[in-house]
Amino acid sequence: MKRIICGFLLWFNYSTHVSSQAIDPWHLKVSSPDPSHYYGITSANGMIGIVSSPEPFKVKEVVLAGAYDLYGRGRVSNFIRSFNLLNMYLEIDGQRLDAGNIRNMNQSMDLRHALFSASFDYMDKARITYSYAALRHLPYCVMMEVSVTALRAVKLTAASVMEAPDALREVENYYQEIDRPHVTIGLLTSKAKSPTGKMDLCASNTFLFEEGHGKEPRTIHEMWDNNMHLMKFSKELAAGGSYRFALAGASITSAHHDDALNEAERLAIYARLEGKERLLKFHKEAWDRLWQSRILVEGDDQAQQDLNSMLYHLYAFTREGTSLSPSPMGLSGLGYNGHVFWDTELWMFPALLVMQPALAESMLEYRFERLGAAKRNAFGKGFRGAMYPWESASTGVEETPVWALSGPFEHHITACVGIAAWNYYCVSQDKQWLREKGYPILKETADFWASRVERNGPGQYDIKNVVAADEWAENVDNNAFTNAAAKANLQFATQAARLLGLDINPDWMHVASNIPILKFPDGVTREHASYQGEGIKQADVNLLAYPLKEITDPAAILMDLEYYKVRVPDAGTPAMTQAVFTTLYSRLGRGEEAHKWFVESYQPNLLPPFRVIAETKGGTNPYFATGAGGILQSVLMGFAGIEITELGLNQIKTTLPPHWKSVRVLGAGPKRLEFINRKP
Repeated sequence: MKRIICGFLLWFNYSTHVSSQAIDPWHLKVSSPDPSHYYGITSANGMIGIVSSPEPFKVKEVVLAGAYDLYGRGRVSNFIRSFNLLNMYLEIDGQRLDAGNIRNMNQSMDLRHALFSASFDYMDKARITYSYAALRHLPYCVMMEVSVTALRAVKLTAASVMEAPDALREVENYYQEIDRPHVTIGLLTSKAKSPTGKMDLCASNTFLFEEGHGKEPRTIHEMWDNNMHLMKFSKELAAGGSYRFALAGASITSAHHDDALNEAERLAIYARLEGKERLLKFHKEAWDRLWQSRILVEGDDQAQQDLNSMLYHLYAFTREGTSLSPSPMGLSGLGYNGHVFWDTELWMFPALLVMQPALAESMLEYRFERLGAAKRNAFGKGFRGAMYPWESASTGVEETPVWALSGPFEHHITACVGIAAWNYYCVSQDKQWLREKGYPILKETADFWASRVERNGPGQYDIKNVVAADEWAENVDNNAFTNAAAKANLQFATQAARLLGLDINPDWMHVASNIPILKFPDGVTREHASYQGEGIKQADVNLLAYPLKEITDPAAILMDLEYYKVRVPDAGTPAMTQAVFTTLYSRLGRGEEAHKWFVESYQPNLLPPFRVIAETKGGTNPYFATGAGGILQSVLMGFAGIEITELGLNQIKTTLPPHWKSVRVLGAGPKRLEFINRKP
């Protein structure tokens, strides 16, 4: 409880501080960040994530999507911390700059262009600024730009330091200079084996100087030990003089490229010869294209900034044209081992499907490519069709640690994948995709549910012994969300077959019509067969109204809301539940209650100094992309009234918070539609 109270006070003090200033919708600005209460913000491009640090020229960590190996907790695959290819140091007149000898540290995050920036003073000698980004147009590449203004004559020394994370082994360090008539390129490169040795991790970077060929500073290489080496240069500046340089490089593994070592160096060379201006130009243009799809709130400047931040993080953690899918913490760290859960399909996917269908398609490509593994998983449990694992990593086999019962029993994930496939077709209207990829997923997941039910008579096709969506309910029978999601999966498979002119398995609808949704005597939906009103971890029954549309009567929806909203504890539960309450109250025309739950869904979870979202109130594991997805849905499908139908996106009547004047959604769906909900 003490930790929760302290976390809330930190949030309150920070919120009070920023509320007294004008709120910039695109820039999160921080003065004098407190290192003891600092939770970094991530610059990411869907492949590589760079997490900020309060220390000058330091990066907390670099996370690379798709790079897993067996080590650490749980005897399952984990994300691997990559080489920190942006770690630098700067010396002025021989003195290393650090948090103890600088002043006036300011940091900011440009959400529009995924640029992290910092500035500070060193004594009365120099003013320093730097910024970095994971380049959106180059999936494995990053760049940092540095500017030093001398207040009096100084000598500066700058170094790029490449250090291997502890988990890596067989580290090899290289330095070479490539000399051509028009350019000299110094490459600092490291290679190592992953913990089991199955994968090579490689990184390479190079300085980008503004001087012409032959006039740039001389670069020196130093080998400190087997795990660390650096390259550095020095420059003398007169009083009032300024100097700018950049560092660019790449991080890649053999999971991404068969020749990772040489490819890392090729990419660093490519960045060097593209040059800083072109790299930034193409990077910003790529982000500008993404931001053609955005949400505009009139009447709540803080909500506008927060929604920009949430949408930024979902954009930053995903990438079009891949077969990768984000973990609950995206690329902000190693949380949840980087595994993929229902967090993707139920919470992040719908918001991205509306705003950026190409990103959503990549998330489904991840599941399609692992359909074979899901079929083998079903076979191993004695079922037909495909059974997707609760936790998935690179191969698509079950990756849940054995002490967590969700691995063998939380089966609703399979329905979530099938529903996501159908919804992608609904929004895209792409029948070829449906035939080639969507329907195979729908068919195999429907076959799973037809074999998973226990046929105990009409209306009693029970689904027994599951972990509920409310994960505090373990090994229960006829869980409301599991049963309703299975019904939807079976119905959508039938609709897809009919649409494609394929033979329809009549058993699917027969099973769907006999799966029970349990009720208490007063009509409230019962979470599972043995549920007696206990506290719940997260939304379960209320998901039957949205997104499943199993319950459509407003009176029944309200009855379930009023019953379950008081059964969610004030702390220790994830942010998505309150977001579902927001959506439903908005759809019921109760704008004040919808806003109450909108605020409750994330503001107590914010961490300093960048308002990053933790999973729970008092939690310390940002960035919780799952929560951001749920909250964005509450705005898109709640306040903006967007509805996914078989014919595409539609709009229904919903109610705004009392002080909001309007919500506009720009660039929605493949047709880039605009939806507006405006107060009369």
